[in-house]
Amino acid sequence: METNEFKNLEQLQKLTTRYFRTPKSANENAEANTTQIKLANYSELGSVITDMLKLCILALNQNRYENSENGINVGLILESVLQMFPVDEFEFLSEISQMVATSSHPANE
Repeated sequence: METNEFKNLEQLQKLTTRYFRTPKSANENAEANTTQIKLANYSELGSVITDMLKLCILALNQNRYENSENGINVGLILESVLQMFPVDEFEFLSEISQMVATSSHPANE
């Protein structure tokens, strides 16, 4: 009986390895998982974020008139948008913008 259970466990482990690719554990923290969204560039990322925000606006407007239990989970969408938002990249762009602004207006003028 234990041999059958062991074979079933091995088969389950093989299937898990083959098919369970997303989400993946984040570091050693078993409670947090990560997944990736493949995008062509920052322009596409911006479009996805903008469209998700528009979806939230539409859902909020619709929910104002229809209080349905099967509505869109706006909170979950907004949390996802917040996680997708490239804060570090925008800080980098701000630094570059500041550097360009300072170099085009030298202190000696």
